[in-house]
Amino acid sequence: MIQVEKYIITCGGIILMLLAYILINTEIGDEEKVYSELKNIEGVVEAHVVYGVYDMVVKVQAKDMDDLRSIVESIRKKSGLRSTLTLIVTK
Repeated sequence: MIQVEKYIITCGGIILMLLAYILINTEIGDEEKVYSELKNIEGVVEAHVVYGVYDMVVKVQAKDMDDLRSIVESIRKKSGLRSTLTLIVTK
């Protein structure tokens, strides 16, 4: 039986979909450029420019850890990024 919790889809205890949030710091003034590029990456569900310690919050959905790694690597290759912090949702 497939069970859908708020953030994780499972079937028989096996995770079918992962959800993660990525906190991003950009170079000063590059927020809009990075934001525009992130919206085109497969797996990016939402992207938001925010104020505070981080410049952006990105919500990504992945099939498994390898897929998540690939998405994060795609994001990190974008010019204008200074750093990222990935938070994998567990519940």
